[in-house]
Amino acid sequence: MTLADIPFANRILARAYRSGQAPVTRLEAERTPDPFRILVATILSARTRDETTVKVVRRLFRTVRTADDLARLSLREIRTLIYPVGFYATKARHLQALPAALQALFGGAVPKTIPELCQLPGVGRKTANLVLTAAFDKPAICVDVHVHRLCNRWGLIETRNPLETEMTLRRLLPRRYWKRWNSYLVAYGQTVCTPRHPRCGACALAPVCCRIGVQTPV
Repeated sequence: MTLADIPFANRILARAYRSGQAPVTRLEAERTPDPFRILVATILSARTRDETTVKVVRRLFRTVRTADDLARLSLREIRTLIYPVGFYATKARHLQALPAALQALFGGAVPKTIPELCQLPGVGRKTANLVLTAAFDKPAICVDVHVHRLCNRWGLIETRNPLETEMTLRRLLPRRYWKRWNSYLVAYGQTVCTPRHPRCGACALAPVCCRIGVQTPV
């Protein structure tokens, strides 16, 4: 895949996402416009199956709607509410510390830049980028394992880790694609271009994929 193939690829990816077959589409359907709840849900989603995250955020947000609600919970209560997300004990500690950090650093508001977001407990660049896009409609490139894997598998880039992938895509990918790139690639990675047994025979991106070794369509 080359940069010239991006418009074609984006059309295929958008169509696959809109089919609603991927777990990520159900997770994103649970989002509210509230930056705080988007932040919490994104922290919980790290290294957790989207199906699990959906169930947990539904349960959690019946109890927690604001930072003040979260601050009133004990560590044990938070752990119980967010189980069984991945690394739930660590995430419970991050969530317990989150209200105080938001208040001390940003007057209780969720910040709107990557460096500021990364000052919060449990927030790395992937989470920060996703919060910028989902909560504030800012162009950002969220790179998770799907984005890193697919972009390299297709031959669009050659990078060693998600940070390199993010920085490379920031240079190469037109900004109009940034906001939806993560959602589209996650959905495709969950349903078609899967990690171990990709469905190459059913892949509409086969004409531009270097893995299959065919050329860009005319």
